[in-house]
Amino acid sequence: MPETLTPAGTPAAPLPPLSLLIAAPRGFCAGVDRAIRIVELAILKYGAPVYVRHEIVHNRYVVDGLKAKGAIFVEELDDVPDGVPVVFSAHGVPKAVPHKAEERGLEYVDATCPLVSKVHRQAERLVEQGRHILFIGHRGHPEVIGTLGQVPDGVMTLIETAADAEAIAPTDPANLAFLTQTTLSVDDTAGMIEVLKRRFPTIEAPRGEDICYATSNRQAAVKAIAMACDAMLVIGAPNSSNSLRLVEVAERQGVKARLIERAADVDFDWLSGVTTLGITAGASAPEVLVRELVDRLATRFAITERETETVRENMVFKLPRNLDAAA
Repeated sequence: MPETLTPAGTPAAPLPPLSLLIAAPRGFCAGVDRAIRIVELAILKYGAPVYVRHEIVHNRYVVDGLKAKGAIFVEELDDVPDGVPVVFSAHGVPKAVPHKAEERGLEYVDATCPLVSKVHRQAERLVEQGRHILFIGHRGHPEVIGTLGQVPDGVMTLIETAADAEAIAPTDPANLAFLTQTTLSVDDTAGMIEVLKRRFPTIEAPRGEDICYATSNRQAAVKAIAMACDAMLVIGAPNSSNSLRLVEVAERQGVKARLIERAADVDFDWLSGVTTLGITAGASAPEVLVRELVDRLATRFAITERETETVRENMVFKLPRNLDAAA
């Protein structure tokens, strides 16, 4: 076991052992990779500054890195000056946003994750068929705002909990469909869908799974290691839906878990008595933050690392055509 030296040069007490179980897959997904690349290429194509409506992805480290390259982040299109390009975030935007950009003559690049766009197109098709949509998601999340904004008011109702699913009283229960936010808890969502299918047997399900592959894979990876851990740290932003769900998944496995943004947020008192620590990262958190955390832990513990991979991801999404030349 390694030992350190005191200022006087005498050996200090050896560092306590800590075994790290690192989940895989973790960190960036294909949609996040694509969104970040879109901002970088837009800066190359148009020159700085390039405006981005809302955080491109929910991670302060990523956002600060793009700011340093020339991106300016704003919450609303009204905050974008005339004559400059604007990028729409990976979470998607209501239809009214690109329409307003076109009215103002703004050149824009849409970085919406293709899997979110798939949900948008499904919503449009279902409304065209005359169905009322029950949308499972978290009120106020940018993805939910963007999806609700794809269709006219009143044709989609938000379902946040199983209690909502039990209580909803649609005017035409025989003509329903449901869709879901892409970053939800797989288990919670399955429970709500079960309620909806029991209450409305003819409800139309989405074509394929709406919860994205990366969300599902990261939750499964946490489940795979949680029972072998005394505690788990999830690297991600407090406004990152998929990262918060990873904390919940760990806790439901009976493991204490915390969300941290950076290694500096580690509470070593909270780790007292922990001999096996699980580590994962939300889909918006880069791998550099995982290594930063491991390095910080190594200042207090004699660590050993083991990665547990549950599935290999190889998804890649195409870039928008208007950035092909910059790429």
